Amino acid sequence: MDHSSVIFGNPMSEKVLRKARKTQRDSIKKFGDDRGTPYHLALSGTPVLTDLGTALLVKGDKPLGELPPKPVIIGNIRMGFGHYRISMAMCSAARALGCSPLWLDLNSFPDTTAGKIINHSNELYSMGSRWSQKYRLFNKFFWEPLNSEGFRQLSYNAGDQSNAELMTTLYGDFDRSVPVVATHVWPAQAAVHAGMKRVVNAIPDNWQMALHLSEGSIHTVQTPSAYLGYKTLRGMEKEKILKPMPDGSLYCTGHYIDHELVANLEADSARRIARAEGGQPLRYLLTVGGAGAQQELFAAILRQLVPLAKAGKAAVFVNVGDHKNVLDSLRAEIPGLADGSEHSDYAEIKSFAQAALDGELTGVHLFWSEDIYTAVYTTNLLMRASDLLLTKPSELAFYPVPKLMLHRIGGHEAWGAIRAAELGDGTFECDSVPQTLQMLQLLQDERGMLAEMSRAILRQNSIGTYSGAYKVIRLAMGEEL
Repeated sequence: MDHSSVIFGNPMSEKVLRKARKTQRDSIKKFGDDRGTPYHLALSGTPVLTDLGTALLVKGDKPLGELPPKPVIIGNIRMGFGHYRISMAMCSAARALGCSPLWLDLNSFPDTTAGKIINHSNELYSMGSRWSQKYRLFNKFFWEPLNSEGFRQLSYNAGDQSNAELMTTLYGDFDRSVPVVATHVWPAQAAVHAGMKRVVNAIPDNWQMALHLSEGSIHTVQTPSAYLGYKTLRGMEKEKILKPMPDGSLYCTGHYIDHELVANLEADSARRIARAEGGQPLRYLLTVGGAGAQQELFAAILRQLVPLAKAGKAAVFVNVGDHKNVLDSLRAEIPGLADGSEHSDYAEIKSFAQAALDGELTGVHLFWSEDIYTAVYTTNLLMRASDLLLTKPSELAFYPVPKLMLHRIGGHEAWGAIRAAELGDGTFECDSVPQTLQMLQLLQDERGMLAEMSRAILRQNSIGTYSGAYKVIRLAMGEEL
């Protein structure tokens, strides 16, 4: 299927098509072409995915056998933590709705063409993210424009679609009727090219970009503004007015949130309000993203928070994910941080997070894990017992916990902070260290601000703002919204 020549009724120029075809030829030359090679999968698991009722798909030596009842493939890639976290939300919602989620990470099969292409792209994106925080001119003149306008163009989608034709082999074992939910566009595009009949492409960003289009999929977005932007393909060919996405190809579902967080939202919000208004020590959750950027900003924040924790006025959770080197560097740099308790075992982290819900807590607690699933999911576990999440406005901008929005990495993230600030469940994007530290001090001193964020979360929950993951799964299973 050719999804590069015409995108939602909008024809691409011959120049764009030549570039798209060259992109595919270059990929074949560098990474090979395994479309004619049979590739088999098998069911496995990890502790985190097992807790989410999810089977992990790994390489097998024979065709995949009978699947569990009501299977749904959760297609994703390891590119930072965001796409994994959204996938975990989809798995959680699928299990809650009686489905059997199957985790398919195209980036975890390094001997396939798909794995090689994605891993190469991931390395480039991670490097760009880190450079954007180190080199101001690189960020201003290359990284921000690429992430806000470069990825926005239909011409970029044409090249991606051409490359995705090389990623189909991992769907070879499946009956074409098995539904697919993709939390990155490449698994969605690959599924469509492989002939899968029911593909839902869960778009993560609040800023419309053609990068996220997978024609032949059902597209979902989290916000009304994203819906209008994608519906009209706004700005995806500069100032040209384009043919819109057709009826039935795009839905606004609400935020993609784990069932465990939504089901316990009212009780968790009540605890936060009680701590804020009762003058109890506040719990701060600082999470390092998958690219491992923003270390200087984290250091400045921790210099302000660690003394509060040592004085019994706060509890500080620091999750560095699988970036143990970041933790070692911060411990060497921040006075008192090395005295914090360390947590790296999944079972112990689960126990800690559960006990923290109603227990009293102060001090500094440091979290990391070599296991990528634990590294990502630790933030989700700690979120319920936290009063304020400090995060860049990526996928975490949409979660139902009060948030202090740190400076973005890439222009597309700006609209995540705008969404949170407008809903009232987060601050505006703090785009400098002094502004971040000022906001942090305000939230510590004026507790009513945090309490009001929790009340905003309760109001938004009452109208289904955080129920998007359920709706995505329902769409994948063929239900009408």
